[in-house]
Amino acid sequence: MNEYNFTVTAEDESLRIDKFLSKQLTEVSRSAIQHWIDAENVLVNNKCISKNYKVSIGEKIVCKVPDPEPYSAVAEDIPLDIVYEDNDLLVVNKPKGMVVHPAAGNYTGTLVNALLFHCKDSLSGINGVLRPGIVHRIDKDTSGLLIVAKNDFSHKFLAKQIKEHSFTREYEAVVIGNIKKDNGVINAPIGRHPIERKKMAVTEKASRDAETSYEVIERFSGYTHVKLKLKTGRTHQIRVHMAYIGHPVAGDKVYGPQKQANNLNGQCLHARKIGFIHPINGEYMEFSSDLPDYFKNFINKIKKL
Repeated sequence: MNEYNFTVTAEDESLRIDKFLSKQLTEVSRSAIQHWIDAENVLVNNKCISKNYKVSIGEKIVCKVPDPEPYSAVAEDIPLDIVYEDNDLLVVNKPKGMVVHPAAGNYTGTLVNALLFHCKDSLSGINGVLRPGIVHRIDKDTSGLLIVAKNDFSHKFLAKQIKEHSFTREYEAVVIGNIKKDNGVINAPIGRHPIERKKMAVTEKASRDAETSYEVIERFSGYTHVKLKLKTGRTHQIRVHMAYIGHPVAGDKVYGPQKQANNLNGQCLHARKIGFIHPINGEYMEFSSDLPDYFKNFINKIKKL
């Protein structure tokens, strides 16, 4: 069991205990912290408290975190839309709503669970037992193409291309508002949001360079259909960058407005094209996928506005 000790400062006066701890332990979910409180693993001045307890200046907080139980992803017979496959890699078309790899709250039904059933033991192990074969990822509610490595050599070879920006990743999205320029480049560093720690933001503090180029495909009343190309691959990069220039991705309630006149159930964003040099034969390969039904239906809807 790990133990963390904190002292409340004036900056955090009157915060709820779960919110206070989520600020200190940025990689831990709020629900996990609330579970620790219920299990009496959080003490304030050596006393157990409730989840709605508000902290005061000078209070000593002890958080006793149980050791995580070992977990390995399990194989599940889930259909996969495989665009290409050979002995070293495969390209899969991920549907909207599918999580890429298991994590707290999503240990089943993920792309990794499906890959383990399809590939058996033929997946790279570089990213551990919860992310076998996963070279890069896309968000749960982003659809489109992902590459999966079947061995460590291929994984390292492909990851190097991503790092060196020679890996092609093109997306299409519908964003809110009319973008004035036909094309452009967004070059703005991305890091953890200074207040809402589960979000990313354009910031100079503890950030990494990020570059996204865009090209307008078609304009509608209140929306723009765009093609986007990633030079870098930061967490939520397209979503953060488009919100940064005032055109959040339609359906994105994390980086866009909470109230939106659509039923997208997540952002209208599709990983349309992927291109890379094959790790074994050295040939450049490129694949693309059709826009999914949810995307096309939304385009047809806004054409009528």
